[in-house]
Amino acid sequence: MAKTLNVAMIGYGFMGRAHSNAYRQVNQFFDLDYRPVMKVACARDAGKLAKFAQNWGWESTETDWRKVIERKDVDAIDIGSPNNTHKEITLAAAAAGKMVLCEKPLAMDLAEASAMTEAVERAGVPNYVWFNYRRVPAITLAKQIMDEGRLGRIFHYRACYLQDWTISPDLPQGGQTLWRLDKEVAGSGVTGDLISHAVDTAIWLNGPVTKVVGDTETFIKERPVQDAGGTTKAVTIDDACQFLCRFANGSLGTFESTRYARGRKNKNAFEINGENASIAFDLEDPHRLQYFDHTDPDHLQGWRSIHVTGFEHPYMKNWWVPGTTIGYEHTFINALADFLKGLETGTPASPTFRDSLPTQAVCDAVLDSAEVGHWQSVVPV
Repeated sequence: MAKTLNVAMIGYGFMGRAHSNAYRQVNQFFDLDYRPVMKVACARDAGKLAKFAQNWGWESTETDWRKVIERKDVDAIDIGSPNNTHKEITLAAAAAGKMVLCEKPLAMDLAEASAMTEAVERAGVPNYVWFNYRRVPAITLAKQIMDEGRLGRIFHYRACYLQDWTISPDLPQGGQTLWRLDKEVAGSGVTGDLISHAVDTAIWLNGPVTKVVGDTETFIKERPVQDAGGTTKAVTIDDACQFLCRFANGSLGTFESTRYARGRKNKNAFEINGENASIAFDLEDPHRLQYFDHTDPDHLQGWRSIHVTGFEHPYMKNWWVPGTTIGYEHTFINALADFLKGLETGTPASPTFRDSLPTQAVCDAVLDSAEVGHWQSVVPV
């Protein structure tokens, strides 16, 4: 019989939905010793929370996260609330002996992330960060190819994460739905929200980043405040970010992220060039990995498109028959399955809080570089 894991979900927004779906689905597709029980959902708006809980199947609701942490029938706290709440909730949950799963970015900055990491490690509680793109089968296959050494010496890593949803100057900032545009709540703009994904993937695939030089821009300097009756406020987040970097393995990196790339809804892409081969991926075509192998015979050389849907590919044996695809929501189910398997085996699934510190360090260094205008070393963590 499966062991139950009683979960509390803090937050009911985009990530609250994605995580809830994962808790409902994971045991239907993965053979695991642990079975999540959706014990309680927590958020500030009781009316909206009640509808959320009823729709997704949470057993109870609570508007005060502190009371949730005090509950004896809760084993794990899943933090899907705004970034400025992550540290306080984590410290309290760890002190209460609860497991902690946290949305990215882990914290507002490296100092907060370090304190959170120390707290969960001191308490000895399992911990996890929802960098879900690691669980896109094509990206996991890229990791396998890299680990097999098929690319040889790595020369270049280039990545971009492009969206277009904040171009209108009439779009407000703040509130329950647009807090990502408020620096006091989000900590940063695209650097924390988007490029952190690209950096996590890059470090996972290509190793540590040692130094960066970056630049940022805020294209719209002032926006109305959501639900504030016409009040406007200066915009202090970064609308766009670009940086160069050096990796510890000697390769060079280029990264770009923006919410002002008209026509790009969620283009999270990378290309890695090695001595023997190259790989490329684009989330807007998520079931394919592009691969070029220079060791092929000359008359057969060319980019090939690997359709990552076979039983031999990461995660896919748990889903449908070869040739059928999975989607965005499945990355969270795959991620949760890995976390639960880690509880079962005693080998923690990655990324843990500590695994995520290098990403936070890179993001901090990029923002510092943009402010001072020169190269910055990445703090070793």
